[in-house]
Order: sequence, then structure tokens, then C-alpha cells
Amino acid sequence: MRDGASSLQGALNTLTTRSNSSFSAESSQALNKLHYLDLVKTHMETARDVLKEAESWSTLESEVSSLLAEQSYEKAAEKLSEANKSMVVFQNTSDYEHRRALMVSLQNQLEASLSSALIAAINSHDVAVCRNYYTIFCNIQRDSEFRTYYHGSRRSGLIAMWQDIRLTDSSDAASSPTGPATQSFSSFLPSFFTSFLTTLNTERGSISAIFPDPQLTLSTFITTTLSSLQPTFAQRLSALSNHHGPSALIEIISAFQATEKFAVAADKILERTEHAIALLSPLLDSAAPTPETTPLLRARRRSSRMSISRRMSVAGSLVPKSFPISGSGLEWDQDLFEPFLEYQAEYGSLEKRLLGSSLQTLLATNDAAASAHIDHARVLRERSVDVFSLAEESLERVLSFTHGYGALVLVRTLDEFFQTFVESAKLDLSARAASAGRSLSASASGEELVDLDYTEEDWSDIQMWLHLLEALRLVLERTTVFEAKLRAVLLQVATSLRAMQQDPSSAAYIPGTTRGEMQLLAQSVLNAADLHSLLRDLEPDSRPSSQDTAARPAASRTTSGVPKSVFLTQTRAAISSFTTLCQTSLQNAMLSPLRKYLSHYESSSLWTATGDTRQRRGTSSATSEVQVPTFSLSPSDIMQRVAEGLLNLPRLFEVYADDDVLAFSIETLPFVDAEMLDSLTEKAAEAHPMHARRQSMSVKAQLPTVSHAPSFTPEAIASVWLSSLGLSLLAHLTSSVLPRIRTLTEAGAAQLASDLSYLSNIVSALNVEGEELEKWKEAVGMTEQKLLSDARMGDVVFTQVARMRGWNA
Repeated sequence: MRDGASSLQGALNTLTTRSNSSFSAESSQALNKLHYLDLVKTHMETARDVLKEAESWSTLESEVSSLLAEQSYEKAAEKLSEANKSMVVFQNTSDYEHRRALMVSLQNQLEASLSSALIAAINSHDVAVCRNYYTIFCNIQRDSEFRTYYHGSRRSGLIAMWQDIRLTDSSDAASSPTGPATQSFSSFLPSFFTSFLTTLNTERGSISAIFPDPQLTLSTFITTTLSSLQPTFAQRLSALSNHHGPSALIEIISAFQATEKFAVAADKILERTEHAIALLSPLLDSAAPTPETTPLLRARRRSSRMSISRRMSVAGSLVPKSFPISGSGLEWDQDLFEPFLEYQAEYGSLEKRLLGSSLQTLLATNDAAASAHIDHARVLRERSVDVFSLAEESLERVLSFTHGYGALVLVRTLDEFFQTFVESAKLDLSARAASAGRSLSASASGEELVDLDYTEEDWSDIQMWLHLLEALRLVLERTTVFEAKLRAVLLQVATSLRAMQQDPSSAAYIPGTTRGEMQLLAQSVLNAADLHSLLRDLEPDSRPSSQDTAARPAASRTTSGVPKSVFLTQTRAAISSFTTLCQTSLQNAMLSPLRKYLSHYESSSLWTATGDTRQRRGTSSATSEVQVPTFSLSPSDIMQRVAEGLLNLPRLFEVYADDDVLAFSIETLPFVDAEMLDSLTEKAAEAHPMHARRQSMSVKAQLPTVSHAPSFTPEAIASVWLSSLGLSLLAHLTSSVLPRIRTLTEAGAAQLASDLSYLSNIVSALNVEGEELEKWKEAVGMTEQKLLSDARMGDVVFTQVARMRGWNA
């Protein structure tokens, strides 16, 4: 190869030398002259063409005018088309602007001459004439003007229908000169869209026969009609929202659903139009517009009302033709749904207003009905039915209006809604508790336990609080059932959104929607990261990463990775608080006789009594010298009655042995003994392992919860309640009764020590251990020197006993 290249190079050099030596000066001069003559010839031909064009332009105006006078519009259009092609010759000359102005003027004259005839042909639905006129307009670069004439004429009936209607929820309804309004916007919209669809079906054939791009032309007709409405669609929605106030969401959703039906039907018409293009293409080849026409029209349509979200969606909507596209695949529907996007983004606040207003109406209605007879438990049960019915309607709204994108804000709104309902019932009970309890009839158990010193009012209170606990248990059960429905809805939403993410080409087409509508929702503020985090937690096989788990709130995490079914955490906390109130009030009613005894305990004369002088000083006899221990003293009458009342409490629970309402939320009892409850839970787990395992997490939860207790026996439930009652009474005694004793003499201290020792033995029989009681008993039995020198002297109990005894620390 190297030798061959060297040989070729030598041959080329030899050829070049030979060629140069044979090229004489005469030949070079002749060739230069030929080149000059060719250049002159080219310039002369160019000058000739320019002169011909100039001659043509000098007679252009007169020729076109004569053709217009003869109504030879096709020839005039061809003449102007040819002249327009020659405009490029004058582009860099001083005559360019003059000739361009002349061209525009002649085109305007042709358009003006055709306008009346064109409108007549459009109104008479003369397809052949309209197609001929469209060809003429394309030849003079007036394609867009022809479409403007055509669309304006075809939409005139729809525009008049929109403008002439007087709506009850419109701002101009009161000042209407045509009479009072009798129709709302949501009821008018379906009839308007029906007329719109009728027009589209009529125009589908005509547009396919006239325009080379019937599908795009028909979609442009829809968007231009919508943009020509006065007042605008957005203004009508704004007036509707302002007029209906809190219930505006219902009307907006009704209008939205009517719009969706129209969009789906219109998209099917556009899809059928696409299939008809191939059949009509031979007729349209001669009327095809210039290459610049369609791109300009498409750009003008897209730029008319393109928001930031629309501009972002353009790139995402460009799908390869090999992918399946539902419907027409055009973007016209985004213009249709853009007015609703503002209200979809505010769905949470709109739903909150609607539910809040409905709740206030419900509470006001029930308050008026309950004025004659008040039964809080019955009212709570009846109201809960209506409240959960309202909440179930919101599940339908979030799917129909946001197609699930508003699920996150709905969960938060419903949680706040239920919380408000429970707290309002709690406040209402606090305001009427006294009168409500007295209005109930006494229980029959009062006759059986007449020796417990309960009055009819006490029995009524006990019955009222028991009924309220039963009502709260029912509310909690309905909350659990509703959470299951909410979870099903969220799983449905998660499936749809996951399909969209996995297959963006088909946009996971949802029946009853269009592609543009789903694109707007996907680009809205509703499509937030928190929404996908919530939906991701619903997946049974999801295992969040360590970073996601650390970033996620503790209330939304599970230890096993399996998503929890509790969404309404604030609601359950409110039910827990209400339940604790009922349990505390029930305990107060059960301890009412004992509290009445203790109400006079601090003012007893026993605390200031003095002992026998002989016994105290030891000066009479040998018998008197014997010191009687304090524990040999008999307990006071008040303490004996309190002790007897405590011992009779088990009989009270025998009456309710068959009623498991006392087992409801037993873990929220005041002063509940956690160790006892754990022990009973373990025993219940041995007897019912599956049930106890399901309930153990709720019983031991750290967060405020309300749950059904495991399968405790009636004896176990009574034991827990008796322990709680005993601790509650001891807390009342040690915190409210004993500190109010002003003075303790030596005999009074001996009597108090005897009373406390006696009470300690009684509560021990109820499996109650009171630490504060033991402190009081020990402190009261100490001498002055021992008490003041005790290391616990800084404790409140020891300080109070020293004050009562008159000893200074």
C-alpha cells in the first residue's frame, strides 16, 4: 500500500506539471472572457425578471380590482398568491414596504368582497361554497380569518344561550330586566352542554368536508367558543361560590360533573372525526393550506390562554404515536377544566366549610328538639348517625371532584370534623349535666341497694353516665367502621395513582374523565409528597426506608411496616377524653354518699378533744397508769360509714354484671392500677389468645386511645373498677379532706390514726394500696420529736401534720 501510494503521488505530480506547461496565455484570456460574458448574461436575466415583476406589480392593483368587480374571486386570489411569492425579490429594496402595504390592501379588499357571501354560505350550510372560499382565503394567507368567520357564525347560538339566561345564583339575577331568574347555574349547565354537543355533531361532517385538519379545527371551535362566553365560565363559578356560601362545593361539583360528561362526549366526537379524515382526504388535497398555516394556527391556539401549568404540560403531552392514546389526544379539554382548578386546589377548605355548616345545622336542629326532654346518650347516638352519613358523602365528593388527589386534605378535614362533633357533645354535656341527670328516672336497682344511701338523683346520675359510656362505645365502633371505608377509598386512589406513575403514556385513563383533566390535577398543589407518603403507607408490602421512617411523624409509622388502619387520631383522642370524663363522673356518682360523709370529716370535734386527765398524767392508780394504744380506739362514726360504703360497693357491680359497658375503655379509668390491668390482660390472653393479641396494642398504647377491652370476666372488670374507686376516694381524702383539718390534739391525732388504720385495712380488702394514706397514718402516729427529726420532714404530708399539731419545724 505504501509503494502504491508513492507511485500514485509521482504520477499526479507529473500530470500537474504537464498540464501547467500546456496552458498558454491565450487560452487563459479566452476563458476569462467567457466567464465575464456568462456573468453579464446572468445579471441581465435577473434584471429581466425584476422588470417583469415590476411590470406585473404596476398592473396588479388594476387587475385585481377588475377581477373583484367581475366577482372572479378565484382568479383574484391566484393573482395575489403569485404576487406574494415575488415579494422576496423586493425584500432588500426601498419598494418593499410599499409593495407589502399594497398586497395587504388588496387582500383586505378581496376579504371584504367575500365576507358577506361567506357568511351567507356558512349560515346556509353550503359546504361546497365554503370549501371554495376556504381555498381562496388560503391563497391570500387568510386561513385564520376564514376560521374566525366560520367559528363566529357557528357559535352565535351558543353564545346567545349563555348570555340570555338569568340565573338565581348569578350576580345580575336581581337586576335582570327580563324577569326573575328561575334556574341555577348547575341546572342550566347540562342543557347548555347538550346544545353544545348537538352543534358539534352537526359540525363534524361540515368541518371534515371544508378543512384539511377537521379534528384540530373542531377542538379549536370548542376552545374559542368557551373563551367567547360572557360572563366567562370562571366568573359564573365565582358568582356561584359567593352565592351559595358554605354549600357552594355541592353546586360546584354538580357543575363539574356536567362538564366532565360534556368533555367525554366531545372527545369521542373528536376521535370519530379523526377516523373520517382518510375518507375525505381526496377532496381536501386541492384545498390544503400553505405549510405555514397549520403551525401558526396551533401556536396561536396554544398561546391564547397558556398558564404556567399548561406550559409545563406541553412537554409531558408529547407521546410517541406508537403508544395508545385515549380519546382525541388533544389539549382542548384543559381550557374547559381550568376554571375548576382553583376550587380543586381549595378542596380542603371548601369541604371543611361544608361539613362545618352541616354540623352546625345538625346541632341547632337537635338542640331545638331536645329542649323538651334531654337525654344526652340518645342525642349522641342519633347525632352520630347523621354525622357519619355526612362524612360518607364527603368520600364520594373527593372521588368525583378531585379523583382522589384531595384524599390527604380530606383525611385531615374529617379528623377535625369528628373531633369538633365529639368536643361539642362534651361541652354541651358539661353545660347541661346537672339538669340532664335529674331528668332521668331512678333505676330499679335503687330498691335493691337502698342501704347504700344513694338518692334517686344519685341513681339517675349513675344511669346517665352509663348510658353515655354506651353511646361513646357506639361512636367508637362507627369510627372504626368509617375508617375501614376511608381506607378502601384510599386504596382505590393509591391504585389509580400508581398506575399513572407506572404507565404515563396511557395516563391511566379513568372512566368518565379526559387526559387533560387528569394532567391539570397531576400538576396542581393537591399532588403533594405527603399524599403519596400516605398512600404508600397503605401498601401491605411496603417497607419504608430508614430515612423515610425518620422523617415521617411518629403517629403515622408502624413498627412492623404494615400500614395501620387508624387515620382519625384526633377523633380518637377526643373520644378518649370524653370517655375519661364520663368514667370520672360515673365514679363521682358512685362515691357520692361516701363523699357526703367525708364533707363533714375535717370539721369534726374529735380532732380538738382532750383525753382523760388521769390517763394522760398517770396519777390515780395502777390501772390508769396503763397507756392505751391508739389502735385500740374505735373508728369514728363517719369513718365507719365510709368503710361500710366501700365494702358494699361490690354489690353495686353485681347489678351490672351482665352489662359489658363498664369494660369499655377500661384502660382510661382514673387511678387505674396498671399492674393489675396487665395481669388481667395476660389472663385474658391465655383464655382468648387471638382476641387479646388484637387488643393488646390499644390497651397499652402510649397515645390517648379508646378501645374495647379484652375478654375480661365480670369479676375482673369489677375488680378493676373497685380498685379505681378506692384509689379515687383515697385521693379525695388525702388531697382535699385531711389537709383542711386545722388542729389536732393528742387525742384527736390518736383518733385520726385509728380511723386511717381502719380505712387502710378496708381498702386492702379491695386490693387497693394507698401510699399517701400510709404517709398520713404514719405521720399522725409520730411523737413531736420523732416527726420533726424524720428525714421526710420536707414532704407535704409531714409538714401539714406538724402544722395541725402545732409543732414548729
